[in-house]
Amino acid sequence: MRLVFAGTPAFAARALHAILAAGHELALVLTQPDRPAGRGMALRTSEVKQLALERGLAISQPLTLRAPEAREELARAGAQIMVVAAYGLILPQSVLDTFPMGCVNIHASLLPRWRGAAPIQRAILAGDGRTGISIMRMDAGLDTGPVLLEEAIPISDRETAATLHDRLAALGGRCIVQALDRLAAGTARAVAQPEAGATYAAKLTKEEAHIDWTRSSAEVDRQVRAFNPFPGAITLLGAEPLKIWAAHPVAGCGQLPGTIQQAGADTLVVACGEGALALEELQRAGARRLPVREFQRGANLERGMRLGRPA
Repeated sequence: MRLVFAGTPAFAARALHAILAAGHELALVLTQPDRPAGRGMALRTSEVKQLALERGLAISQPLTLRAPEAREELARAGAQIMVVAAYGLILPQSVLDTFPMGCVNIHASLLPRWRGAAPIQRAILAGDGRTGISIMRMDAGLDTGPVLLEEAIPISDRETAATLHDRLAALGGRCIVQALDRLAAGTARAVAQPEAGATYAAKLTKEEAHIDWTRSSAEVDRQVRAFNPFPGAITLLGAEPLKIWAAHPVAGCGQLPGTIQQAGADTLVVACGEGALALEELQRAGARRLPVREFQRGANLERGMRLGRPA
């Protein structure tokens, strides 16, 4: 099939790679404009643009798809269908109507659960036992279109947003190729999403990354895993921010939430509202991430100290 692909981050690049490997013809690749990033604020190209450049594909980076010239560029591509994966721009109805076979989206959840921007992190935060990939026909709503194909995978109790992202990115690549095959063969069947069970995966905020030690150790553990690799679950050591990158729940002993109930050369256990959390990997401001043994060599935290915001 001749298609247009729209995507930006690594999740989308994995899908683009799978589509190319399957032999489809890429008429045009859309991705977000280069933006400053890092300490030097140098312009950074997206993972999708990097792959497109390597393959010599035509690239467009419009600021919006609402401008007439953007729609005209898509129409000139002469593609049958548009595939979208974590693109980052809203597709107006005029774009949805441009392609004879419409637009399809690769979404990282089992719709209608976790429609929206952060389905991977929200699934971990909620303690979901499974998630997956949904390939859906796009309509004017937010991830509300009928589903062409879906496949589920389990979420382990040690899953981070990083590990789940990578597994779903690989699955998304396989699923979109299957869906395109069915569409080309005329065997695809679109099933309307039920309204029952619909949830919204709101974009993550940095404020959500702050740990509330009065919550249960299971909840804080999910927070740590959901915010790894970005932005990192954060607490305070005195007035200094401290990021916690890895931890696991353990039994508590009834101390005030945020209190270090065990401390040793390779042990830091913090009391929660219910249970406690054994810290495995930490990072002070301006320093590198360290396993607890190395962190303790420099910090030497002691039993009875408290983490978190003052009560």
